[in-house]
Amino acid sequence: MTVEERIVPSVKGDIRLFTLSNGHGMTVELSSLGAGIVSVVVPDARGNLDDVALGYRDPLDYMYDGPCAGKTPGRYANRIAAGRFSIDGETYQLAINNGPNALHGGPEGFQNQIWDAEILSDGVRFTYVSKDGEEGYPGTLTAVVEYTLEREFNRLNIDIRATTDKPTVVNLTNHTYWNLRGEASGTALDHVMTMLCSRFLPGDDTLIPSGEMTPVAGTPMDFTAPKRLGQDVKADFPAINYAKGYDSSWVVDNWEKDKYQDCIVTLDEPESGRRLEIGSTQPAAHVYTGNWLSGSPLGKSGRSYEDYDGVAVEMQGMPDAPNKPQFPGQLLRPGETYHQTITFTFKTI
Repeated sequence: MTVEERIVPSVKGDIRLFTLSNGHGMTVELSSLGAGIVSVVVPDARGNLDDVALGYRDPLDYMYDGPCAGKTPGRYANRIAAGRFSIDGETYQLAINNGPNALHGGPEGFQNQIWDAEILSDGVRFTYVSKDGEEGYPGTLTAVVEYTLEREFNRLNIDIRATTDKPTVVNLTNHTYWNLRGEASGTALDHVMTMLCSRFLPGDDTLIPSGEMTPVAGTPMDFTAPKRLGQDVKADFPAINYAKGYDSSWVVDNWEKDKYQDCIVTLDEPESGRRLEIGSTQPAAHVYTGNWLSGSPLGKSGRSYEDYDGVAVEMQGMPDAPNKPQFPGQLLRPGETYHQTITFTFKTI
């Protein structure tokens, strides 16, 4: 296992970039800007190496990028309706930055901050302290995102923790866009996805869930058996019409608090023979097929990405859970620890 570091100056201070290699053909580059994944190089079925994580040629382009590529959005990933919620009878108003709603913590968010970083023997630990009132959220929150790379096989582990000094809400995830044929290879709609999720969260035209958990059977949202991402991505169905593709949350089957489940989402890419298995402790899988990637910064290979060139699978709490008591709670109180795990395991088929 090796860990190498380089530094890129920015207007917010030095961005530290770390490259992890495990000796089994997997190399991961991480950034202290947004505690993000910059690159993931893994072998295909023929042993060829490709970078399968979308990202930008210039490390500075990750600052305030619309796609939030590879980063850790927060304090609350995804959407909160009208940017408003209440805790113990007190109402809090967040910045509105996505139509009428709050998205990914606000205009700054955790994703646009430079996190403190500590090199570990097999990874990197990133820490960010969000002050009381930052982006409208109550309480000083200390967030820790720890990436470790397995030595014996190709898996990247993400351990996420947070503590607070006042009651607050928190929802943290990773926002990497995957293209298992290679980040510059074009559309990801030929990927085949399978999900251990028999229900999804329908919502309105601003992508706020109604609060219902609806069976996927008989709808374009059904990935309980392997299905090509592009098969129904243009289907005439409310959730798809609203988002110009998939941008919805699915409910993880048999979810229990603090229980890790492997292979909740599986992505296969037939041409390369690569497989990505995603496991987590989180109650929901939010799938976004990169419906608005066009116009993002220049990609690592020197060309701009087009819509649908990557798919993000964000293991997270449910959108607008602070306003939906029927959803698993995202409230964190002093003395408690928010703790979630996400794993990305790469294989060949």
